[in-house]
This record gives sequence, structure tokens and C-alpha cells, in this order.
Amino acid sequence: MAQLNFCVGDVLGNAEKMIETIQWAKKNTADMVVFSELALTGYPPEDLLLSDDLFEKIEIALTKIKACSQDCYVVLGYPEKTNDERFNVASVLFENKIIAHYRKHFLPNYGVFDEVRYFTPGHQGCVFECRGIKTGLVICEDVWYPSPIAQAVSQGAQWVITINASPYDDKKFSARTHVLKQRAQENKVPLLYVNQVGGQDDLIFDGRSLLMDAQGQIQVCAAFCKEDRVLVEIHQNKKNLLVSSSEIMPPPLTDCAQLYEALCLSLRDYVTKNKFNRVFLGLSGGVDSALVLTLAADALGADKVTALIMPSRYTASMSVEDAYALANALEVKTEEVTIESVFDSLLKTLTPLFEGRASDVTEKNIQARIRAILLMAMANKFNGLVLTTSNKSEVAVGYSTLYGDMAGGFDVLKDVYKTEVYRLVRYRNEQAAIIPERILTRPPTAELSLGEVDQDDLPPYEVLDKVLHALIEKNLPEQAVAKLGYEPVMVERINALIKKNEYKRQQAPIGPRVTVRSFGKDWRFPVTKR
Repeated sequence: MAQLNFCVGDVLGNAEKMIETIQWAKKNTADMVVFSELALTGYPPEDLLLSDDLFEKIEIALTKIKACSQDCYVVLGYPEKTNDERFNVASVLFENKIIAHYRKHFLPNYGVFDEVRYFTPGHQGCVFECRGIKTGLVICEDVWYPSPIAQAVSQGAQWVITINASPYDDKKFSARTHVLKQRAQENKVPLLYVNQVGGQDDLIFDGRSLLMDAQGQIQVCAAFCKEDRVLVEIHQNKKNLLVSSSEIMPPPLTDCAQLYEALCLSLRDYVTKNKFNRVFLGLSGGVDSALVLTLAADALGADKVTALIMPSRYTASMSVEDAYALANALEVKTEEVTIESVFDSLLKTLTPLFEGRASDVTEKNIQARIRAILLMAMANKFNGLVLTTSNKSEVAVGYSTLYGDMAGGFDVLKDVYKTEVYRLVRYRNEQAAIIPERILTRPPTAELSLGEVDQDDLPPYEVLDKVLHALIEKNLPEQAVAKLGYEPVMVERINALIKKNEYKRQQAPIGPRVTVRSFGKDWRFPVTKR
């Protein structure tokens, strides 16, 4: 099982990575090496599929890989173009030839997937023989329907390989293994499931490729959110096929540990694959920026991270103290730039224009936008990326400043609720007490005016997040959410805030998807609506 981290569009680079793995497999006397879905292009290639140049590179790459297929079967995925049609295919290469070929039957067209836009479905099954064992072949979504594997078994397959590009969310692994177990048991055949790993824009591919026996028991599972190459063994006895692996499975991770590792992977790949030299973020002394700084240092290394501390007249001394304490503990470089002089200058400029009007949210937003200008200037000057720190609770209800704290290139907490932010911080502190306890115990505040706290404007996050989860992930109507025990007026107000702030979300930076419904490809609402 070759669980690799591919870069979308880098066909020749991905091919070289595959060739190196084939050579490793041969040294380990493997008969077959299996790569993931659309491995040559990376997944999802999206509108790159509309370019003829992409398919020219695929032909070059296939020629190189076929030349390495002596004495070793190679299973890999790539897009195929025939006349005016494109197919999501899996091919088996052996002795410099394509000996078997399968076109994906079921094209997902929901949530983050839109394969119907690009591909034509296939209909034929695929069974090939490897060292005397008849092997079926399917692709990802095909496993979620009974017919493709049943078709392969009816054609004589003794076991089935499924190549996949299945993105992570907090419920996905249990859903995956449930379906795989069902397919293995109903067809009485072992399954080999090979998944992609890595961050790709807002998607995270968690790996966890696995070998399952005909009884639905997992024999071996590859690493979570890491590249892995796992050797498995297939034996034919008189009656059936036996599958096993001498590899030691990694210990299971807690939910918090999985989420933390997934966020690190997403951030690391976004920064490195897009060739940014470093990242910048505003460190306020609050819990969100504390978590983002820690994630950045863990994912990229402290030497690739710069924290800007940008106090104003409303910034408490404890906020600055906690910001420095955290940065020093992580050994992250800091720069302190007060925004007071710029804020004063802008207020003086605007005073004649605002004559007769009381101070309001306008003055708060000016502060956030000054900080954004400073962060973006540093990023421009040093070829860096600005990390924003808005969590899912804030993104949902618009509790952030457009072109202020929303300004940046990547929002690592975009799909992480505020209550989950606290859990992640506590989890990280269990590994090493890095984040000051006071950051966890202080009431959340943006510190844009005297004495303000988040709960002046919002319900307690413990309540808000449960209502948001019901409205967003569960897609429940207001009345159904109210019946869960929440005040109807509050539910109505929260839902109104979600709808009202669509215009902000559509201008927000990209961020990793970690739940079953994020504010990315699986959230498509018009800004202008009734």
C-alpha cells in the first residue's frame, strides 16, 4: 500500500515519487504496489482537467512508470481522455504494458465533490490475475454502492482493491470502515483500501489505508495524516484467500489528537506546496491566536513563524504578557508594533466626516484594519503568508471584521468551533504546558473597546456552538433546533446572523475542512437572497 502525499498538477513530480516507491517495493520483494485515486494528477485536479497540456504530461508520466513495471504489478489512478470524454480510471501496469483498465462507475456530486462536471461514468468491471490470484479493482465512491464489488466478484475476483482520494472529517473513518466491512462481509472477500494523504487547499486527506479480511476485520491500517508504505501478504489456501501484515499498526489517537494533527498537516502543506517562506499572525493574548501560533510552530517549525503583537489603548497588560510568554515558550520571533499613532491619525482625519455621530463599531473595525495592514505589509516584504485566527463560531455569525482580522491567506480554525478551540489548547498543554493558563480562563474579548467581552454580543459559546452545529452540520430548521431546548428567539437571531453574513464568508480566506459541513465547497449559498 503506497499512501503518498501528491501535489495537484505536478504530474511529472508525482510520477517520480511513484517510481521511487516502485523501486522500494521491488527491493522489498513486493509483487504489486498500489497507489491512490488520480495519483498522477493529485486529487482533486478540478479545472486543470480542462487543459490538453495535462493529458500530454500524463502520457509522458505513464511511459516512465510502465518502464519500471518489470516483475512488479503497478496499480495507479489518473484521468483519461478519449475523444471528448474524460474518465476517472485505474490501470494495472506490468512488463511495460497496461494489462487491465477500470473506469470509475459512481461519480460523487455532493458536498465537496463535483466529478460529474468533469468525468463520464464507466460501466465495465475489472478483474486481473496477479501471481495466480484473481484481483478486482474499483475506485473510491464505487465502494459506497453494492454493485461494483459484486460485479468484480461475479467475474471471479478473490479479493478487491479500491483506490481512493477520501477526504477527512471528524466522522469519516467510522463511516468508511462501516461501509468497507459491509462490502467485505456481503461478498465474502478481503479488501485493500489505499487512500491519498496530504492537504489540498481546504481538503485534508488523512490516509489510513487499510487491509480488511473477508470477515470485515482490519488486519493493518496505515498512518494517520502521514505518508506510509505498508507491506501486506496475500495467501491462497484450498478454500479461500488469507490476508495479513507483519506491520505494527500505529496506536489509535484521541479525537483531539487527530484534529490537531490534521490541522497541522493542512497548514504545513498549504504553506510548503504554495512556496511561502514563512507565516505571520497577530498574537493578541487570546485563545484563538494562541492556538494558531502553536499549530504554526508545530507544523512549520518556530523559525518559520513571526508573531506581531499590536497593542492599543484597549489592550490589557495581561494580554501582552501572555502573548510574550507563549511566543517565548515556543521560541517564535516576535515584533511589537503599537497601533496607537496610526489609530489617532485616522480618528483625527475622520473627525470632521463623523461630526455629530457617536463612537460605534466603526472605530472598532478601524483598529482591526490597521493590524491587517501591518500584517500584510510584513507578508509582502518577506514573501510570507498571513494566518488569520477566526474560528467557525465567529465565521458563522460574522463576529469578525472584513478586511481586518479576516484579512489573510489561510484560516486554520475556519472549521473549528470556539469550544473545540479550548479543547485543542488543553490537549496541546497536556503534551507540554506551553499556552498560559490565564488565556484559557479569561473571558473571550476582542479588546476593541473598554471592558468589552464576546458575550456582550453573543450567547455563551457552549450554547452558541450547539445551536450552530444543529443549524449547519445537521441542517435542521429553526423550529427543530428550538425543540432541542433552546429559546426560539435566540435560535432565530443566530440563524439570521448566519444568513446575513454570507457576504463576509465569501470574502474570507480558505481554511481546512474538518467537519461534515464546512464553509467551503460544501456550503454554497447566494449572497443576495430573500
